[in-house]
Amino acid sequence: MQASVIELDRDELRRYKRHLILPEIGLEGQQKLKAARVLLVGAGGLGSPLGLYLAAAGVGTLGIVDFDVVEYNNLHRQVLHSTDMVGKPKVESATRTIAGINPGVRVVGYEAKLSSANALDILREYDIVADGTDNFATRYLVNDACVLLGKPNVYGSVYRFEGQASVFDARIGPCYRCMFPQPPPPGAVPSCAQAGVLGVLPGIIGLIQATETIKLIVGTGETLVGRLVLFDALEMRFRELKVRKDPKCPVCGTHPTITALVDYDRLCGDAPTERNGALKDFDIAPEELKAKLDRGERFVLLDVRRQDEIDTAKLPNTKEIEVTQLSGRIGELDKNAETIVYCHSGKRSAFATQLLREAGFSNVKNLAGGIEAYSDEADPSIPKY
Repeated sequence: MQASVIELDRDELRRYKRHLILPEIGLEGQQKLKAARVLLVGAGGLGSPLGLYLAAAGVGTLGIVDFDVVEYNNLHRQVLHSTDMVGKPKVESATRTIAGINPGVRVVGYEAKLSSANALDILREYDIVADGTDNFATRYLVNDACVLLGKPNVYGSVYRFEGQASVFDARIGPCYRCMFPQPPPPGAVPSCAQAGVLGVLPGIIGLIQATETIKLIVGTGETLVGRLVLFDALEMRFRELKVRKDPKCPVCGTHPTITALVDYDRLCGDAPTERNGALKDFDIAPEELKAKLDRGERFVLLDVRRQDEIDTAKLPNTKEIEVTQLSGRIGELDKNAETIVYCHSGKRSAFATQLLREAGFSNVKNLAGGIEAYSDEADPSIPKY
């Protein structure tokens, strides 16, 4: 990677001494690091080790995109953030932490959701994009934007005790869509919020991403382009898969069908339920469901979550069919009965509601915001997870 020469001052020469004596990095490599601009998409589990170690390594400019705030349940893995920053924007917390690690690093914060409307404008200002997202909508958005802009995408993801990492660069190898042309059905792959994650796992995967980012900047070693690293923390085992460029890939193939950014929330079934009274068709508000329960009305309350989620928190008198099993068990439900479907946040249940309507259920609604919103807005005695 070409970078303009930026001199190191005396303090930087002392700080990066152990880098400077590595022939593979040396003075020239450290100057490239200082000149580099890296965008972190997400300041959570993966963004934390990325931010910490890229700042410590002397990457000159770090952009951070995140619209979330620090929560207590982040702290066991998101080591950029401290307890006293709970409730504060993650961008603000990350900026403060990075300044304490290396005041020579410039942090550019974007306290906004990355979307098809702003992604190209944000990403084009950076040399490398490090994807620390935890949802498919943003993952596909980052991939497509990187392909359109000709940027390398340093990818990582974690789930429970397993993680994976790669480098996607459509100019010289495959992109993310070469592996997964289309996202999985809603609910098929639970998020970390739904399935849990070992606290140290994002650190391991995030450090692999940080290592690959530094190698790309300095221009040394063999990167993960064309390779996918799989890590199993329970077995303490690494595996590697070859990833080949797909000539039929819809975004980087010979005849691409995706030439502009699209609505990724709808593509991935992650479109959020509108709140504050602006409910979508076939939605029911938490307060309305609570009133129906209090009145003792007769209807079918269908829970489409996994059993471990149900064991943590549930509503009374529910029928339980996991969303991945619903199409094969529709016969257990009465098409003529009023049916209200719920899950954790309203996404899987929205998919289930649509599936039931297509199967001839005319009186079916989705609990807007799921059991999470029900706990917040209707019944705080329901545990949150």
